[in-house]
Amino acid sequence: MNINQLMQQAQKMQKDMKKAQEEVGKMTFTSKKDLVEVEGDGNKNITKITIDKDIEKDDIEALEDMILIAVNDVLNQADAAMESKLGRYSNMMPGLF
Repeated sequence: MNINQLMQQAQKMQKDMKKAQEEVGKMTFTSKKDLVEVEGDGNKNITKITIDKDIEKDDIEALEDMILIAVNDVLNQADAAMESKLGRYSNMMPGLF
């Protein structure tokens, strides 16, 4: 394989990786934990938090815990989707991701 072919292959891989990142960025992830629902995108932006309207004042501490769990779940979903899309490239180039 000559240097030109190698460069073309690297450019194609870079283009494919960018496309995969854009696809994941447009995805929406949702996590519902009892009294709270969190929605985010593949870029790890939390876009919506919905709290059950029937919450009791005494449940605020539990609600805070549920929000934390749901937010982390959404972020983990985004990470998993990115790994799923880009994982094949990390096998080709160890240490890059």
